[in-house]
Amino acid sequence: MRRTKTRRAAALLAFLLALAVLTPTLTLPVEAVKQSDIDALKEDANDLASQRKKLQERINALKSDKSKAIQQKELLDEQVDNTQAEINNVQRQIDTYTALIAQTEDELAEAERQEEAQYELFCARVRAMEERGDISYWAVLFRAESFTDMLSRLDAINELMDSDQAVIDRLQALQEEIKTKQADLEEQKAGVESAKAELLQKKSELEDQRAEAIALVKEIDDNQAEYQATVDQIKADEQRIEQQVKEMQKKLEEEMAAQGKNYNTNPGGYIWPVDSRYITSTVGGRTSPGGIGSTNHKGTDIGRVGYTSSVYAAKAGTVIISQKSSSYGNYIVISHGSGNTTLYAHLSSRKVSVGDVVQQGQVIGITGSTGHSTGPHLHFEITENGVRINPLNHGAEPRKGYLTGYTLSGSA
Repeated sequence: MRRTKTRRAAALLAFLLALAVLTPTLTLPVEAVKQSDIDALKEDANDLASQRKKLQERINALKSDKSKAIQQKELLDEQVDNTQAEINNVQRQIDTYTALIAQTEDELAEAERQEEAQYELFCARVRAMEERGDISYWAVLFRAESFTDMLSRLDAINELMDSDQAVIDRLQALQEEIKTKQADLEEQKAGVESAKAELLQKKSELEDQRAEAIALVKEIDDNQAEYQATVDQIKADEQRIEQQVKEMQKKLEEEMAAQGKNYNTNPGGYIWPVDSRYITSTVGGRTSPGGIGSTNHKGTDIGRVGYTSSVYAAKAGTVIISQKSSSYGNYIVISHGSGNTTLYAHLSSRKVSVGDVVQQGQVIGITGSTGHSTGPHLHFEITENGVRINPLNHGAEPRKGYLTGYTLSGSA
């Protein structure tokens, strides 16, 4: 009977050892993310922090010089852009950390599964040799105070066969791998918590910077005599933009004519350029108090938007201007045919470039408060036959308007 048990144990042992030798270790899918991805993001963050420091130094140098108000506002807008880039960077770090943590947890679970299987193999080997009476492994096992202690004891036994040592080596390697991955996991979890705290801080800084930029514009509007040079610069910038629109419109018309294309092929109507229907200022006289050029406002201001609201092309056409100015901040101009354009100003970001052909309703930018602006809104202009028109009371039917269903500031 003892010989039968010994033969069965030996057969089982041989089978398990064959599996250990012949079966390749299970591998996980190719890593989707790596620590180096986070390291690269942190390098970018360091570059942005360096830019932020330089911007702040330039802003501080201009604060006491009222003749440099425009330059100061432009730098404040750059500072806001820089902080937003930092926020985006930190959010990408958080997303990468989250993916890396999930990946490490999967790898750790796989390593622990393999360790358990290898330990079972080791126990089977011990039972087989105990039955043959080759060596008293059980005595070694029972005297050990821990699994690590047991491995240390076994290492000291010179009579171990090569196959036994291979099983033990694999167990030791798996234990080291588990320890490493546990340490990595703790470090990654600490990293993501640190990034989340930094994200909250950056968002708070962004709010303060936007408030500072808006306060500067309000100060200019409330003290126009004191900032007369600034007021004149803003008006000159608006006139320059008006002339630039005409020049770019003419250039596009000539290019299309040279290609044998009809430039007057888009007679369709307009849609609202944002989801809001709340008008804070109209063409001509403003409904809101004061402001530069308050009796000759060149566009329609649409409020109740934030810094993340989408801006849509009010009509299909070709982008002829996509740039930044001191008065309009980030702005876009789309040509819809000879003499017909739409302008979208004070954007926090632009999504299209000069030459892009856009469809009606396509997202072309995001609302903001860049340029001479006292809060997030969209400054919207329409020109027809080269002349600005009021989209609220100009349409196919008298007084009907292109943009309907709106609420005027102060009436709701």
